[in-house]
Amino acid sequence: MTRICQSCSMPMDKDAEGGGTEADGTRSGKYCSLCYKDGAFTQPDFTVEEMQDFCIEQLSNKGLPKFMGWIFTRSIPRLERWRNR
Repeated sequence: MTRICQSCSMPMDKDAEGGGTEADGTRSGKYCSLCYKDGAFTQPDFTVEEMQDFCIEQLSNKGLPKFMGWIFTRSIPRLERWRNR
């Protein structure tokens, strides 16, 4: 089963950088490089809705129809970063 980023749901094997980085420079096993750098979230103040909108826009920029982006982002609220918010 493919691991996914626990912030945006991107498949980790699609991350060109191989994952985000912890403060000590090691690779994060939970978060992609778009969401997590140097041990912190790149968009720390995002709400789950803002993350969904951001992801839909990024997918649209890559040529995916917005309705497909909407489908792909429906699981974001159940990811580890957002579960207890």
